[in-house]
Amino acid sequence: MSPTDPAGLKLDPLLQWMSSNISGVDASAGLQATLLAGGRSNISYKLTDSSGSSWVLRRPPLGHIMPSAHDMGREFRVLSGLNSVSFPTPKAQSFCADEEIIGSKFMLMDFVDGRVIESAETAKKLSDVQASEISQNLVDTLANLHCVDPVAAGLDQLGRPEGYLQRQVKRWGEQWQLTKTRELTGIDELHNWLEGAISKLPTNLPSAIVHGDYRIDNVILDANASEIIAVLDWEMSTLGDPISDLAISLVYWSQAGDTLRNQIPVAQEVTSGPGFWTREQVVQRYVSKTGYDISHLDECVALACFKLAVIMESIHHRNLSGQQLGAASGSQSTMGQATVALTKLGLAVISMGAIEALNS
Repeated sequence: MSPTDPAGLKLDPLLQWMSSNISGVDASAGLQATLLAGGRSNISYKLTDSSGSSWVLRRPPLGHIMPSAHDMGREFRVLSGLNSVSFPTPKAQSFCADEEIIGSKFMLMDFVDGRVIESAETAKKLSDVQASEISQNLVDTLANLHCVDPVAAGLDQLGRPEGYLQRQVKRWGEQWQLTKTRELTGIDELHNWLEGAISKLPTNLPSAIVHGDYRIDNVILDANASEIIAVLDWEMSTLGDPISDLAISLVYWSQAGDTLRNQIPVAQEVTSGPGFWTREQVVQRYVSKTGYDISHLDECVALACFKLAVIMESIHHRNLSGQQLGAASGSQSTMGQATVALTKLGLAVISMGAIEALNS
């Protein structure tokens, strides 16, 4: 690795690999690499060759990695399948399983030039009409994803839908034990409640391609309109219960007056301003578009809180070891506090119901 290489990349061997595997790469000079700072889990770099052509490279985190997470081959497969049915995603270019090239497996996709509403400051520049249009497009794009035929996309073997929620409770409980950096009041209570409540749900609920981390700063908007031109970050996608995707998006959604939600340092207060929809409007639109039964929304939102608490703890773990890159890196990171807030939010869902707890 050259001293001039950014953390997580080896630019010279990468350029050689790209020139053999990606059409149109100008290998006459070196690559320019820029860390895309929004990533908190998988790491994304914008790569530009000497001709000005650009791609995005995705690789796993540098440090603590939870078992079965950060599967680059899986993410490439999902993008390729969704490309084939014209769902708005970056075009997948290539996957590299040879860890000798940059030090890990990685995938490459086209760079999509557009707008990302990543902060409250950016959102404040939107008109009320634009905020409302973006809200609707966010919900409709999620609903459209859940209507994609997995067979048509070649993704019918992506996961095992039956018993999805039950396996999620087990998986994230195991991940907590592997990733926790301290004992945390309330998280065992939340997990125990989930084990009991979700064990009572049917194992054959409707299934769809689920994103797993759907939120406003994981989409790219057209530079001049409210249209979503690409959905990003497919590392947790699978076949599963679509209501679990709705639940994740509701936990990430923000409204004026939120308390616990505002302690989660991801897309903080981005959708809290004038024109953005309420969580109730999000749910109503989603149901009108899909017709799905949401009678188990409380269980899914409590599970979303638990899952996100474990993910935030994993990021906190990498921060403690100095191995976190991107938006959540450094001593200023509050990911450890986010784990606590998400645990409290999950317990509030148990006692108050999903929407009331999220709005509190």
